[in-house]
Amino acid sequence: MSTPSTAASVRAWINQHRIVSFLLIAYSFTWVVQGALAASGMEASWTHSILIGFGGFGPPVGAAVVIRASGGDLRKWIGQFFHWRIGARWWLIALGLPLVILTTGVVLFVAFGGPIDLGSFPFPGIYLFALAWGTVWGGGQEDLGWRGFMLPLLQEKYSALASSMLVGVAWAGWHLPLFLNATTTHGGWPLSQQLLWVVSILAGSILWTWMYNSTGGSVLAVAVFHAGVNAMGIFHPADTEAMAPGGVPDPALSLLAEVTGALPLVAIAVLLVVVYGSDRLATREVPDATAVGLDLTGATHSGSRVTTVAGDTE
Repeated sequence: MSTPSTAASVRAWINQHRIVSFLLIAYSFTWVVQGALAASGMEASWTHSILIGFGGFGPPVGAAVVIRASGGDLRKWIGQFFHWRIGARWWLIALGLPLVILTTGVVLFVAFGGPIDLGSFPFPGIYLFALAWGTVWGGGQEDLGWRGFMLPLLQEKYSALASSMLVGVAWAGWHLPLFLNATTTHGGWPLSQQLLWVVSILAGSILWTWMYNSTGGSVLAVAVFHAGVNAMGIFHPADTEAMAPGGVPDPALSLLAEVTGALPLVAIAVLLVVVYGSDRLATREVPDATAVGLDLTGATHSGSRVTTVAGDTE
């Protein structure tokens, strides 16, 4: 049984090591849930998908614990997920840019000889369900942790680009259990696709940062954008029979699909860095710890970011 002094010491340690604490909790929560799923041998099903999504709440759980232990404002942090007044232009971008990414990828796929089957195009209304599901359970829930917590804290010390890369590396590593579970989409990918996925994650992290910073810290916009990008795979018109004749995937065509899917994300990420600059990836001041309900202990403002002058803000 913990004593008051022990609890106070733990809270103090968490407050001094916010990002490390966040990552430890986020990884532990997700890896335990998804590791148990992999060990259970459960087959792919709706129940399996729901439980995988539950494991995806590791980042927001980690952020909530750190904010609570640090005496922060949980309502302010959660409020980022309901920050919808960002202007019509940004909603158009959040909803429309995934379609641009898909179209560009398909054009490249066809240009280099990829087979398509327009007759297999699914009912467009499925996109609305995929968007809603992806926002709250199928990926978007992660963003309260990665973008709604870790990113602002990193931006106190580092540029938006450097912060994006650090979040991207942590984000990619956090997905490891999915690659070790043969019943998940990630687990069935060849090594080449797994490596290209890492490239896409790092590029996507820049896009997500741009969206978060440009909307003044709207995790809702980021989650919707995240869900939209994830949903685009449903509408790629690749001819599945030609891609895997006799049920055996064609390595060359598979690699073509992987490369042409990653290229638009990478190209947009590079363009954003060129247009907006690596410092902010936006035309406004970037959110810092105060945006997520925490104080700037040991730090002072300097320009668009925060410069640490004392203490450990990891």
